Amino acid sequence: MDAIEIQPVGRPFRKGVRVPGSKSITNRALVLGALAEGESTLSGVLFADDTWQMIRALEGLGYVMSVDEAGKTVRIAGCGERIPSQRAAITCGNSGTTIRFLTAMLAAGQGEFELDGVARMRQRPIDQLVDQLRALGATIDYAMGAGFPPVVIHAAGLAGGGCRFEDAKSSQYISAVLMASPYARETVSVQLAGPVTSEPYVNMTLRMMEQFGVGGAGVQVHDQCVPAEGHGAAGVKSKVIQVAGGRYKAREYAIEPDASNASYFLAAGAICAGSSVTIEGLGKGSLQGDVAFADVLHAMGATLVFGKDFVTVAAPADGKLRGIELDMNHIPDMVQTLAVVALFAEGQTVVRNVWNLRVKETDRLAALETELKKLGAGVETGKDWISITPPPGNVLRPASIATYDDHRMAMAFAVAGLRAKGVRIENPECTGKTYPEYFEDLKRLAE
Repeated sequence: MDAIEIQPVGRPFRKGVRVPGSKSITNRALVLGALAEGESTLSGVLFADDTWQMIRALEGLGYVMSVDEAGKTVRIAGCGERIPSQRAAITCGNSGTTIRFLTAMLAAGQGEFELDGVARMRQRPIDQLVDQLRALGATIDYAMGAGFPPVVIHAAGLAGGGCRFEDAKSSQYISAVLMASPYARETVSVQLAGPVTSEPYVNMTLRMMEQFGVGGAGVQVHDQCVPAEGHGAAGVKSKVIQVAGGRYKAREYAIEPDASNASYFLAAGAICAGSSVTIEGLGKGSLQGDVAFADVLHAMGATLVFGKDFVTVAAPADGKLRGIELDMNHIPDMVQTLAVVALFAEGQTVVRNVWNLRVKETDRLAALETELKKLGAGVETGKDWISITPPPGNVLRPASIATYDDHRMAMAFAVAGLRAKGVRIENPECTGKTYPEYFEDLKRLAE
């Protein structure tokens, strides 16, 4: 399908939605299951392009797996730090989590491995991860351009010791190192100096490591303040995570619904007058930082109810959302959803400290500027920020939205079509990266 036109809803709706499992949790659980000793059973698994890339990569590395897509389960026979195949060339598509997590996991094992991806993956930097794995004793080469995939891993285990991420470009680099660290020969000390983009994902990783048996006294987190020239007496805020040797344990593990994908339905509840959406299975106890997007909508004027295992967002009683200014470094994947909500708010919305959006599946700040302007918005962007002024009267121009093979562009802009006529989403199949059934589920809001 070249494009799909979104049909505006004709009346208020009050819907309960259960979105598929979390991509972030699924791919972490697959890695931890592979690194565990014994067979793990994962339930609520997301089956989408990113997770299929991980599943097929692990199969290509020789792991014995039983995959039941209809039942949303995967059984995987873990081998500890031992990689079943000693030599493999693995294609990771455009899945950043797959190539980053496996680079560290394979470095902790034994053998010769090459990891590659699509053309866009070869433009996405991986040097920060490789540099820190080298500091821990790994031998990794670049097969083409320095700093970018494909990478060749000459695996002989990790020695351990210290590494340092300064202004980390992706939390996935940190998570990759942490998950592999228990199998290093010596304790691993990971220093995080300066801001960490998407830091809640690091906390997710630590909590999941503990759920798979590596935590407690074996993982210590310390806050520090490191003196640095130009930063005055206060120095630079720093955190050190120490991971001692340990063994992951096989287990049965249930995967939460995806908070990132839930954001589009919560946004729909906020912008459609008289409507509300309840996301089932996702609440205050979530592992996922992106669940905080519900609080962003509340700050814009939406009604919010946060339960233990559900979250409900409703449009403002007076029908008026308001623009806000905020730092979204902790939840950058929510910027596109917020940008669309901003089209229906009163006043300007400004998002800051999201420079890493320029090295995602596409340059998301540039893409947002181009596509929001098609709908009539006033948009300005800088290196790490975007400001959005809604069109007069919040009336959007009909437009065909380019999606840049970026699932979040497609899903976010489709929400605008629930209130505005003539919104067409090009290449809707790109949502298969994390949510193949997205447009069918979105359509059910109007039923």
